[in-house]
Amino acid sequence: MRKLSLFIATSLDGYIAKPNDDLSFLKLVEKEGEDYGYSEFTANIDTIILGRKTYDYVLKEIGSTHYDNGQRDVYVITRTERPQIGRTTFYTGNLTELVQQLKSKDGLNIYCDGGAEIIHELLQHNLIDEFIISVIPILVGNGTRLFRDCRPEQQLEFVSAKSFDTGLTQLYYKRKK
Repeated sequence: MRKLSLFIATSLDGYIAKPNDDLSFLKLVEKEGEDYGYSEFTANIDTIILGRKTYDYVLKEIGSTHYDNGQRDVYVITRTERPQIGRTTFYTGNLTELVQQLKSKDGLNIYCDGGAEIIHELLQHNLIDEFIISVIPILVGNGTRLFRDCRPEQQLEFVSAKSFDTGLTQLYYKRKK
């Protein structure tokens, strides 16, 4: 069965965005030639799930080929129906059913790139298999929390921690079976 992995960055105080969906604090750890394992991680995935706000931000800042490179399926979870673009599907159905269906198919792993609502729903149904969380050395104080309240308790198994000279620390956990 395929794994669903969360690969995401957060501030030290647990925010994935500042107010108004501001992700500018991520630039604090940008360093030429350093991708913090992203290329290695994405070499093992063929499907991406993400929220519409995250998709729109990446589209504006990086471009459409960041997700849809022609070699993987992209599911943008949204409330508004839109036509498919390349291998990008704008999905308005039941997220839990989609993930269960994707996990049961053959293929590489599945990557969740946020946002907070998507992560919360996946946690509600115990569907995230591994967590790769990069902690940025900043306290932003307010914004969108990585983990919202009112979710079930889940025990995780520590796999590794890696620190970088930019101050970023990357934590890797697996869901305990």
